Amino acid sequence: MSRAALDFMVFGETYLYRKPNAFGQVIEMEHLPAINMRVKLGGGFLQLLPDGKEVEFDQEEIEHVFNYDVEQNIYGVPDYLGGLQALLLNEAATLFRRRYYSNGAHAGYIFYTNDPNLSDDDEAELKAQITASKGVGNFRSMFVNIPGGAEKAIQIIPVGDFQAKDELEKVKNITRNDVIAAWRMNPALAGIIPENSAGFGDIEKIDRVYTSNEIRPICQLFEQVNNTLRPDRRIAWRETPSIGETTA
Repeated sequence: MSRAALDFMVFGETYLYRKPNAFGQVIEMEHLPAINMRVKLGGGFLQLLPDGKEVEFDQEEIEHVFNYDVEQNIYGVPDYLGGLQALLLNEAATLFRRRYYSNGAHAGYIFYTNDPNLSDDDEAELKAQITASKGVGNFRSMFVNIPGGAEKAIQIIPVGDFQAKDELEKVKNITRNDVIAAWRMNPALAGIIPENSAGFGDIEKIDRVYTSNEIRPICQLFEQVNNTLRPDRRIAWRETPSIGETTA
């Protein structure tokens, strides 16, 4: 059940193989990894195996639990898809910061000279040294020689003032909120440290509301398997106890 639930949260669908007994009664559901399952055009299902082989299933052999999508009724769609761009932006900001520090805490520079006495050999050596020290990721440096003039004959011009415009913290906070909103999860349940002294409120009340609004509707989707299972093998969900109460 935990594997089937994880598949549902990741892919918006889960696949269960109906295992019958000798009398044709379905007494067990076997989980099939959703990442390898395909719906056939003419009906039925297909499982892709690691060795390139395929296993075909008839329509009545598979229990397909999935989120309804308004554009198609073939595969399920996870609820968090709207937050993927925020997640990718968070990743890009983190990778940029890593590459920035790996590059020596700078985003590249322009090595500018205007010395007419700079020999061709010296210029070639400077270019070779700069080319050999390529930055990490997209960071690059450039050599430019403009003869004429002696003042500030050699300058190193940084490419942008990264320190003054570093918005990593703002990007991380915004994308974090977007991802949590995509999952419709309270920050207290996501293990986030509150930024104010009041915190996020009563964690037990938050947990009960989240269970009622988010978990229980998913449980109701899974109850469709009871239409197939034998009565004594059907699934049921335990009620969430109130504070101070216990369950049998």
